[in-house]
Amino acid sequence: MQLDQRLVDAAVDQMNRRWSAEEYGGAAAVYLEDGQILTSVCLDNINMGVTLCHETGAICQAYTLDKRVTASVCVSRKPGSDDIVVLAPCGICQERLALWGPEVQVGVGDPQSPSGWSTRTLLEVNPFYWAARFADGGIWPSTAAHTG
Repeated sequence: MQLDQRLVDAAVDQMNRRWSAEEYGGAAAVYLEDGQILTSVCLDNINMGVTLCHETGAICQAYTLDKRVTASVCVSRKPGSDDIVVLAPCGICQERLALWGPEVQVGVGDPQSPSGWSTRTLLEVNPFYWAARFADGGIWPSTAAHTG
């Protein structure tokens, strides 16, 4: 499945179910290869060292189901605002998504786009991916290399 407005809307719906408009909100959604959408939110904690990104729950659920992630998007909203922004995956979430290969699509903020976001592959977001050194001649390490 390709990253599209339907996936963004699923993340926004999850965010709105979890947080009121007066609070900071955020959520993520991923497409699985069969078209299923998984959503998740971050795990906030007073100890910032144990918080988790919005994408983490959906990524872990996909892995638990032994399903391939094809696209991921993370959205955010400031307290009291209706403006939704798409956030590119942080470096840690890029590492988590890398398990499914360089063609995984991710949403990135894009002020040039009418929607305010656009789609990039992991390879486009991270063209100098460090683990490519373990790719056995390819451009990206295999799933087997990632899972050791």
